[in-house]
Amino acid sequence: MPQWLSNQLMRAFHKRDRKQIQLLNDCWFHYRSTQKKTPAPSMKGARNPLS
Repeated sequence: MPQWLSNQLMRAFHKRDRKQIQLLNDCWFHYRSTQKKTPAPSMKGARNPLS
């Protein structure tokens, strides 16, 4: 989790701001779901500098 997001979540928890907590939580899970769907870049066709 990025540090800026962690800081915002901690601030929202300390203020007991339920709307902000929910928004940040939704953003985090959306970000995580998009990162898991993105395939790793393929190395096919890449030059090998050692060959």
